[in-house]
Amino acid sequence: MSKDSKPVYGGQAVVEGVMFGGKRHYVTAIRRKDNSIEYLHVPRKTNPTLQSLKKIPFIRGIVAIVEAAGNGSKHLNFSTERYDVDPSQDEEEIYNKKEPSKLEMILSVAAVGVLSFIFGKFIFTLVPVFLAELTKPIFPGDFAQVLVETVFKLMLLLAYIYIISFTPIIKRVFQYHGAEHKVINAYENGKELTISNIQAQSRLHYRCGSSFILFTVIVGFFVYLTVPLDPLWLRVLNRLALIPVVLGISFEVLQLTNKVRDIPVLKVLGYPGLWLQLLTTKEPTDDQVEVAILSFNKLLELEQDSEKKITEEIV
Repeated sequence: MSKDSKPVYGGQAVVEGVMFGGKRHYVTAIRRKDNSIEYLHVPRKTNPTLQSLKKIPFIRGIVAIVEAAGNGSKHLNFSTERYDVDPSQDEEEIYNKKEPSKLEMILSVAAVGVLSFIFGKFIFTLVPVFLAELTKPIFPGDFAQVLVETVFKLMLLLAYIYIISFTPIIKRVFQYHGAEHKVINAYENGKELTISNIQAQSRLHYRCGSSFILFTVIVGFFVYLTVPLDPLWLRVLNRLALIPVVLGISFEVLQLTNKVRDIPVLKVLGYPGLWLQLLTTKEPTDDQVEVAILSFNKLLELEQDSEKKITEEIV
């Protein structure tokens, strides 16, 4: 099977594990404190309205981002809660834990994921605006102001990632992020999913969310050149109103760079995103790659079972 004809799988690093998502399922595997592996399986529910919106360029990116934020937080919460619990206390925890309703759980997880994303986007969008405004006596022109604002935004992003990468838990998450990319690269390159084969793969990937974040900075620079900067309140209002526009265009740019990654002249378009991944991914250990393999294999098993059932129903 060629690389282009293979199903597209995505993933996300979580605390001590990796989540992978396919057409019909999401699976997370984590390594617990006693070295055991625990899985979280969430069937992928399809919404006709969302599916229709995902076919519309520029709109589909926003839908995908919101969906990923809500779903990603569910798996991240699972990894954090389960890893931190002593496995010997599992039964006691289950007995004492008040089980929330399914609707309550879905709404809370989705809200946390989406609100966290929006809050972070606001911070990284607005803080550079005020910093750039302070430099107006030195850089008064509109082009200069947008350029200074973009530079501040880039500096803030890089500094944030660099600083948090020194915390032990984030460093390990970045290692699992690298393991996730290596597994996807091995699968897409037709390699057998063994630890040695996967470790030989790159920890960078054109379709990564880290690349998307950087593209929002680059795309934002060009979009902001088209709107007025004065007065300050209008500049702030423009930045907030244009967040969906920047996100939508950035998603399309990300998709484009992934499509042309095998074309020598055009593959350089994705290089800025890959460079950022040098910060957001780390080389994983064999144990971490093993967890990623288990998660991905479990997803493949579930996806194949679903395809088989659908085929049998048609026949």
